[in-house]
Amino acid sequence: MSTRILPAVGDADAARAITTLLSQLPDAEPAGPLGDSTSLLDTLARLAGESLDELPEVVLVHERIGPVPALELIREVALRFPAVGVVLVTADASPGLYSAAMDSGARGLVGLPLSYEELAQRVQAAAGWSVGVRRHLGAGADVLTGPSGTVVTVSGAKGGVGTTVTAVQLALAAKASGHTVALVDLDLQSGDVASYLDVQFRRSIVDLSTIQDISPRVLQDALFNHDTGLGLLLAPSEGERAEEVSDRVVRQIISALRHRFEIVVIDCGTHMNTANAAAIEMADRTLLVATPDVVTVRAAKRMVRLWDRLQIRKAEETITVVNRYTRNTEIQPPLIERITATKVARIVVPANFKELHAVVDAGRMQDLEAKSTVKQALWGLAGDLGLVKHTEGAQKQGRLKGDRGSFGGRRGRTT
Repeated sequence: MSTRILPAVGDADAARAITTLLSQLPDAEPAGPLGDSTSLLDTLARLAGESLDELPEVVLVHERIGPVPALELIREVALRFPAVGVVLVTADASPGLYSAAMDSGARGLVGLPLSYEELAQRVQAAAGWSVGVRRHLGAGADVLTGPSGTVVTVSGAKGGVGTTVTAVQLALAAKASGHTVALVDLDLQSGDVASYLDVQFRRSIVDLSTIQDISPRVLQDALFNHDTGLGLLLAPSEGERAEEVSDRVVRQIISALRHRFEIVVIDCGTHMNTANAAAIEMADRTLLVATPDVVTVRAAKRMVRLWDRLQIRKAEETITVVNRYTRNTEIQPPLIERITATKVARIVVPANFKELHAVVDAGRMQDLEAKSTVKQALWGLAGDLGLVKHTEGAQKQGRLKGDRGSFGGRRGRTT
């Protein structure tokens, strides 16, 4: 039986050396090296979505991989794809690093400069462990096919563009269709999800910041079970505690939420930090909310460029949601698409402020009327994003009907 090996190497010289040695290993099927952590996680997720059998037995992670640090990447792979054996390639073969790598979930460590004998031994051991795990689980191996939940992040190009309203309504739409849904407030300094849904809850995401391994019980204790059926993970009431939530914590939390909920919607706010950067990188779909005005479109372009420089999301992988749209505005969705180089959502959200005033002031966003054109558009957007199970069932509740019974109706679409 051949061993499939997927190397993730950020250094070009190291990539050539590793590729050369891997090609000499007996019964090995090495794939082409991936240059960053995002490519590795995306590739594994795609393969896992097809079948467990498509996942490689061994993943090699070079110490200079980025943007996610090597040990954090190993932890993420081990959490999301536990049937894959991960081997760290590093110049530091000290007992301290070896222990840290094992704690993160690595199955071995190979020192630099590379030795054929050592590489072959570590790869063989990791592959044997991977095969043993899959054989042991047998018919239950479908639990190892990676995350089952879909993660959607919602960010604002600037403050006040409707980021939280969008995130809340997408989550409500997904829940109404029958999905299990978590709504996470990652606007850590000024999150308003609790205010929009009339929630008073002492626990927050900060309570998970010191937990090394987030078990289902620990996660449940931090979640607020809202009467709409949403599981809420809220931002801290003290904004200064935002610094306690690191990118490592966010990655663990998202991985835990993926395995419990079918849909995870994350309100990332408008200010970038390491926490929401990690969420955007891990997301299956990334939304950027913008209004059709010059200042906001420029801000959207800056945000997209920032994500690209941070190597967390490419412009063409970002969906821009146009909020507060009017037909007579000079800046139309096609222009926004060209300026930002993103994909603009087919459904736009109309500028009907009066519909929102009462529910926002009351903190009862869940009570927004079904006939609201804003709600129709946002629930229609949820349908376009694949966040609803079946349109027909939701329409019977009168919650996704537009002017003609379609997602968003005529007033919620571009012309």
